[in-house]
Formats: sequence, C-alpha cells, structure tokens
Amino acid sequence: MSAFPGLKADASAAEACRLLAQMFRARGLESPELDARILVGYALKIDRGQLAANDGRLLDAHEAAAIADHATRRLSHEPVARITGRKEFWSLDLHVGPAVLVPRPETETVVEAALAAIDAGTRKQPLRLLDIGTGSGALLLALLAELPNAFGIGVDISTAALDVARDNAVTLGFAGRFAFVTGNGGRALSGPFDIIVSNPPYIAHDEIASLAPEVREYDPAPALDGGGDGLDGYRMIAADAYRLLAPGASLVVELGAGQEVNSAALLTKAGLTVGVARKDLAGIARALTATRPS
Repeated sequence: MSAFPGLKADASAAEACRLLAQMFRARGLESPELDARILVGYALKIDRGQLAANDGRLLDAHEAAAIADHATRRLSHEPVARITGRKEFWSLDLHVGPAVLVPRPETETVVEAALAAIDAGTRKQPLRLLDIGTGSGALLLALLAELPNAFGIGVDISTAALDVARDNAVTLGFAGRFAFVTGNGGRALSGPFDIIVSNPPYIAHDEIASLAPEVREYDPAPALDGGGDGLDGYRMIAADAYRLLAPGASLVVELGAGQEVNSAALLTKAGLTVGVARKDLAGIARALTATRPS
C-alpha cells in the first residue's frame, strides 16, 4: 500500500476514484477518470451507475488492497478490460481473455455497415452469417442481437478464442443460433452466406513493436500481425469470399488506417463490387463493404 499513501481502508469510494484518476493522468494514460471509476467499481463489485450512488461508501481493507492492485496493473499499461475481464461492445457485455483481441469502439463501424448492407425488409428473415477471425465473437454476436432469426458461424484459428466466443454466445442467450469452427479463414466452409464480416489482423509485422504497450503487450500477436504489408488477412478473405457469398450478398471488413485502396483492389480482383468505406468517429475509413454481383 506504500505506493498509494492516500488510499486507506477508511477512504471513500469517491476519494479512491480521485486518487486513481490523478495517478493515471500524471502517467499520461487516456481516459483517467473513466478508468478510475471502472476499476473502483470493479473492486467494489458494483457498476458505474451504482458507484455514483455510493460515492460516500467507506472502503474496507480488502477493498482498498484490491483497488491498489488494479491501479498498479493499469499504471503498468495493462488495459482496463484485461483487468476486469469484461468489455462492452454494441451494448453487449462481453467476456475477454488473453486469447482474444479486446473489441474496440471503432469496430462497431463494421456492425453498422453490415446492417446497412441488409435490406430492412429482410432483417427478420432466417439469414446466414459468417464471422472470419471471430475472436471474442463481438461482431457475430452484435449482428445476432440485431437480426432475430439469423444463424451465425464464427471461425478462428485459436480454439482458446473460440471458447471465449462460445461462452459469450451462451451467456447472452443465443443458444441454438450459432456454431464456432476452428479454421483458417473460410476455406473449410461452404456457403452461401447472406453477410460475412471480419476484423482481420491488419498491422504490418514490422510496425507491431511501435504499437502502444496496451496493444503490443496484451493483445494476442496472431490477432494483430497482418504480414509484411498488413494485407495477408485480406488476401485470405478475398480468396474465398465470392464462393461463400450468396448472389447479391455482402462482405464487410474492418480496415487499418490507409488500407482502403489496397484492400479494395484485392476484393475487386476477387470479383466483388466494392463500395465506399464507412468512416469511424475519428474520420478514418474503417469498414469496407464488397458485394457479390447478383
């Protein structure tokens, strides 16, 4: 506890939040106040909404020690989601673990683009979905939440990742609406699918060392490494996309910054009609839609 002299067993929850936010801000961490409130709430086993009503709650020794431990880990650049084991995506509470990428807010742009590619009149139809490189299942489960009669398949090379995705799917109540398959891309699958989504690894191999420590040290390398030019994942997807898509159906892939032109060229060469990429909130071209001609 010596590293946190202001955090004592008789401190209030509000005081703990202020102390953690101050330390996080001094270390240059992003969103220090939000991180502090999440970690204090996690230690107290209450959510952020409940925390606001418990600002005056006094910490016991066990709670103060837990908060100090969480703060130490965050100051070492461990992401909050790695500490809590949870991450919200598309308003879904997902379990995340060492085997999966922590879902990013910008990846919700892929969900938006996928829903936009599905005619509103067919959203209640028994659609078939495919998520290539499903990880935690974030993209697939977000779409299942929006498409009530859809069935989704998630494929990943990591069996440990698939265990996480399967656990999330069951916890969220999607039993009977999903299957998870071990594999590298879509080569072992047969279509047709009404929508395919993917957040492939898209970081060029030599650029991984320069990533923020929250990413470089905690996200699984296979979920980051896109090969020498960062495009290996798109090449793999393009190889099977036309075969797997139903006529008129669409593929939506997440893009790394500056990858729209090269990714579009790969998908066009594969026989798909490529649209304009949808931008995320930062104005970066993030979700590229490609459609198999009818």
